[in-house]
Amino acid sequence: MNAPAPLDPVFVQVTGPGSPFEIGERGGIRQFVNAPGDLDSMIESARRFGERTCVVDFDSAGAERRLNFEQFFAWRDQLVPMLRAHRGERVAICMRNRSEWLVGFLAVMKAGGIAVLMNSRGSSAELLGMLEDTQPAVALVDTERGRAIREAGWTGRMLDLTRPFEAEEISRRSTGPVEPHPDAVGDDPCAILFTSGTTGRSKGAVLSHRNMITGLMNTQLSGMMVLHNMARDMGIPVDHLIASLPQSASLLVYPLFHVSGLLSAFLSPFLSGSKVVVMRRWDAQEAVRLIAREGISMFSAVPAMLWDLLHRARLNDVDIASLRNIGCGGQALPVNLVAEVQALCPQAQIGTGYGMTECAGAIAQSVGPDFMRRPAAAGRVLPLVDVRIEDAEGRILPTGDVGEIVVRGAQIMLGYWNRPEDTAAAFADDGWLHTGDVGMVDEEGYVFIVDRKKDMIISGGENIYCAEVERALGELPQVRECAAIGIPDERLGERLVAAVIADGLCEAELIEWVAQRLARYKAPTRIAFSTQPLPRNALDKVDKVALRKAWPTLIGEQ
Repeated sequence: MNAPAPLDPVFVQVTGPGSPFEIGERGGIRQFVNAPGDLDSMIESARRFGERTCVVDFDSAGAERRLNFEQFFAWRDQLVPMLRAHRGERVAICMRNRSEWLVGFLAVMKAGGIAVLMNSRGSSAELLGMLEDTQPAVALVDTERGRAIREAGWTGRMLDLTRPFEAEEISRRSTGPVEPHPDAVGDDPCAILFTSGTTGRSKGAVLSHRNMITGLMNTQLSGMMVLHNMARDMGIPVDHLIASLPQSASLLVYPLFHVSGLLSAFLSPFLSGSKVVVMRRWDAQEAVRLIAREGISMFSAVPAMLWDLLHRARLNDVDIASLRNIGCGGQALPVNLVAEVQALCPQAQIGTGYGMTECAGAIAQSVGPDFMRRPAAAGRVLPLVDVRIEDAEGRILPTGDVGEIVVRGAQIMLGYWNRPEDTAAAFADDGWLHTGDVGMVDEEGYVFIVDRKKDMIISGGENIYCAEVERALGELPQVRECAAIGIPDERLGERLVAAVIADGLCEAELIEWVAQRLARYKAPTRIAFSTQPLPRNALDKVDKVALRKAWPTLIGEQ
């Protein structure tokens, strides 16, 4: 097992006895002993920011809106009784990124419910499957998603938060007794975020309040250590430095149903009193405009978005010097992209992280000098996370050896919703979670990802499971054989392509077939038709290593 990253004097000071980040051990797991008991208690602490700008976005009519923290909490408090949800009941949220999504999530936490975060980019069938799996008391939707859910056959309660409610309707929906509920406790479920396994079927990872709080406090701890180091270098007390800092601003581009969008891009800045500027969909030109106009200081995105942003800023000669913290997740950060970021934003600290939905965010992180020392690494193991590397037989390997990354800690999920078999398969008997990723950890705690055991690709930060694409293609009677693979792409990291043996179909028809049955981003970008059987290994499974090598020939590029 790999020990936590080496301790330094600042870490010891910030996590010492009596501090907000004091670390202790409970049940064999390191935890923040002074952490709030539930996520809503943590959220309530942000009321102190009062009239400071909280959220900037655009309503359904395209009008800009700016809400301060006081207005945001008033909106949240108005919504809570309208949910009519009790402690432990599930409330689905299915909207694009917008203020209503943020308010809806906070309202679910206040009501003591479990937020079911649905992939708003999913097909109607996928959305219906998530609803049928979790059976929420109510679904909070925007108009477009609400229509899609109804057309798919969902008959449950639904609130379209993007349609303004009249005062009488608010009163009517809030009428009736709302039973007070006891506060949630650390191990109560807090949210269900959908992920997939090697079967490609959607699974709901259940995160507890303790999981979410630990993930958030890990980020806060990293930030506090940066501030302490800055104060030391400047020769001033850290309290004076914090008091002198202007309000930071974060550009939210990750989908909110992703753990990175929920925790890193929304809750973490929100809890620190930052301004959150919401983008409903990615548009590089709009992002450059917002960064310049709103003085965005924090921006986290996948490499494809960073490439787009830098290109657009150079093309339009726009100053984005306000950026002070640039993070990247979802896939490895290319070395040439690091150089481009430094050239355009020399004042910015660059960071990266490695994590997964089942771990409530990052389990390894590196920022600034830590990142630049090992830019090829996926991050450095966080203090509250235990990591070990195992071989195929489950034997623990020594430092530096390559094997499956297995983790344990206070932020590891409770399990998969309604899937005891999948939960049992994910966890070892001693409570360690198998990530399915192959990598190694060096002597300084840096994590290096070598490969993935899961048959999955990451394209533009989105997880696409080859099995679900293959299953969709296989529904066509003309398709006799098919296989989906990922090929390198400088902008997206990877692109999903497919090889098929089929009669009477063209490439465009197959791509559209998948796009209509899965989220459109899961559709192959190219399809090659083969007249010969696809290569197979000794187990008679498609040999995808051989298929990748043969891809240029199959698609006619050589």
